[in-house]
Amino acid sequence: MNMKIRNHQNLLFFSCLIALAIISFFFYFRIDLTTDKRYSLSEQSKSLMNNTDAPLKVVVYLDGDLNPGFMRLKKSTAELLDELSVYAGKNIDVTFENPSLADSPELREKKYAELQTRGLMPTAVYERDKEGKSIQKVIFPWIEMTYKGKNVQICLLKNILGNSGEENLNISIENLEFEITDGIRRLVNRDVSKIAFIEGHGELTESETYDISKSLSKYFQIDRGTIATNATILDNYKVIIIAKPTKPFSESDKFVIDQYIMHGGRVLWLIDGVRVSKENLTTIGLSPAIELDLNLNDQLFRYGVRINPVILQDVQCASVPVNIAPSGATPQFEPTPWYFAPLLLTSPEHPVTRNITEVRSEFCSGIDLVGDNKSVNKQLLLATSDNTHIIGVPTTIDVSQKIKPGDKAYFNMGYIPVAVALEGVFESDFANRMTPKGLTNTSPTLKQSLKTRQIVVADGDIVRNEISAKDSVSIPLGYDRYMNQQFGNRDFIQNAVLYLADNNGWMQLRSRTLKLRLLNKKITNDDKLTWQLINVLVPLGFLLIFGVGYQIVRKRKYTRK
Repeated sequence: MNMKIRNHQNLLFFSCLIALAIISFFFYFRIDLTTDKRYSLSEQSKSLMNNTDAPLKVVVYLDGDLNPGFMRLKKSTAELLDELSVYAGKNIDVTFENPSLADSPELREKKYAELQTRGLMPTAVYERDKEGKSIQKVIFPWIEMTYKGKNVQICLLKNILGNSGEENLNISIENLEFEITDGIRRLVNRDVSKIAFIEGHGELTESETYDISKSLSKYFQIDRGTIATNATILDNYKVIIIAKPTKPFSESDKFVIDQYIMHGGRVLWLIDGVRVSKENLTTIGLSPAIELDLNLNDQLFRYGVRINPVILQDVQCASVPVNIAPSGATPQFEPTPWYFAPLLLTSPEHPVTRNITEVRSEFCSGIDLVGDNKSVNKQLLLATSDNTHIIGVPTTIDVSQKIKPGDKAYFNMGYIPVAVALEGVFESDFANRMTPKGLTNTSPTLKQSLKTRQIVVADGDIVRNEISAKDSVSIPLGYDRYMNQQFGNRDFIQNAVLYLADNNGWMQLRSRTLKLRLLNKKITNDDKLTWQLINVLVPLGFLLIFGVGYQIVRKRKYTRK
């Protein structure tokens, strides 16, 4: 009887296994048991990989003798690519390559140079060996992807100033899914959306926005032009950018922009609140500062913001070289704080500014959130530090003014908003007004918008790249030549445009958070042998205990028979 029961139990067990195997063949699923869902892909990523219809080749250059931090980044990259390959079927081929692996130093340097010509810049890592000697290693934290003859390079390492190495590596891991799928989208995407820089009001020139245009061209077709008289001229553009205008907008231009927003258009406003002559500051050290009237105050107020006609100074600022030598002596330049160039803090809560370094501004103004439109959600993106001074206008800017950074009576304000994101249903500035004359292709005025987005920045210089006076070459946006430091301007503007154009939630991947679980280095070094023995002997002990126990139970069972 016992044998029959046991046979029935075995038959039921194997039947369940077979049924489970058949079900898993038709219904694929994976279970992520981690609290932060670090092994789960977004639905957008799954859909993207399902739509790949050709082989995707991925080469990961992060390989070789790596320290534990970079090994973790490599492991996370491999796990993510493995997860993506599940949904891509057989359409993804991943290989790991160590650029430092070569038969001779000459061949190694040749390989390094080859990668750098393709834009893959190395990272120097300094470590100490067991004897305490400093060792420099060169690694390439990059991946290169090829799809249907097109090629993209993606840097895996985020380097945010002020963060520790562990924090930057953790941020890099948090951004892996966004960065890698962003590259795949650029390869796979066939429909290229259009964006436009608006001209006709003294905006920044093409050369002054060359660097950001180059970055955005990876995603969009970029046009430039005036609005003119066609009321529907902006309809085909995903986003329009208004970059540092200096002349007033006509009522007809305002109407076209307003109705573009009402129909769901997205706008990135980069507006100065004050007019300052930088030429006068350079030549004579003085400049009048007056309110910059662009005839946009009523329109922006209707949307929920007001750019105040003030200039912000901040202790947290960029530096400029100042000649401190006496008159007639050999020039001697020394870095001096330029309080009119605040280094703006970025919000960690918004996908546009999360995990990017400080943004360099110059003669920026402050923003007030106004109105009681409950249909518009307003979020802070950029702000000054807690040591800010507000200068009202009209006034005169004097570069020779001596200011002490520790003067709390002078720097008595803090966290003044400079950039905000607006999302929701906006009220038209022309809801109860006549349509301006001279426009063609007009339609009935919409009084409320479709759900849409806008970003307002109270500084046009944030998007302006400098141009080398020697050879007229554009300098990378956000790069400060005097401080030899790259700030987050390019990342901020690029993320802002991607956020405005995003209808599928891709930018939310930048909001992903992974808890940083660091080991106590002192304990791990002091008790290294103890933990090694525990990790080796405890599992073996469990196997021994369960193995002996199983043999004892099995022996008793057969003894009873």
